[in-house]
Amino acid sequence: MTQIQLPYSEPVRLHQIGASLERTLVPEAADLVRIAKALNLASLASLSVDMTLVPTVSGFRMDGRVKAEAEQTCGLSLEPMPVSVDRPFTVYFVHEAEPQNNEDGEIDIELDDNFPDVIEEGKIDLGQHAVEQLSLSLDPFPRKEGAVFVQPPEPVDISPFAALKALKDTSQG
Repeated sequence: MTQIQLPYSEPVRLHQIGASLERTLVPEAADLVRIAKALNLASLASLSVDMTLVPTVSGFRMDGRVKAEAEQTCGLSLEPMPVSVDRPFTVYFVHEAEPQNNEDGEIDIELDDNFPDVIEEGKIDLGQHAVEQLSLSLDPFPRKEGAVFVQPPEPVDISPFAALKALKDTSQG
């Protein structure tokens, strides 16, 4: 199986969690550069993620807060624009389960907005979830205040014959 290279990884084994586990992740400068590149940011000056993992009946719950100072690129002007992130989050985890087949031998999967993440290989990667929460906090279509899209003028004649007519007019003149 091919291993995907994550921009930031801080795995925690389930046996390390106990009754609860609290961590504050503050990536180093090289990690910030990789995260910024992965999230298509102009720059990422700082990232701090507070996390608390607690066991639940069906798995684990992670409560936390992501804080960051970054620059996104305006989608209209292509200028860098500052972005501040300070947002709480909650993520639920469940243990790997064998898929259940229905009467037809098909696997039923139900997806909704609160679908929990699956714990794989007995560990939870806190770094991966830190980057994911930062990503979810960013505007997918950043627009600098005051930036306005101006539609370029449409060509009057857009048929291929218009180009030929223009060539004919220039050759006769």
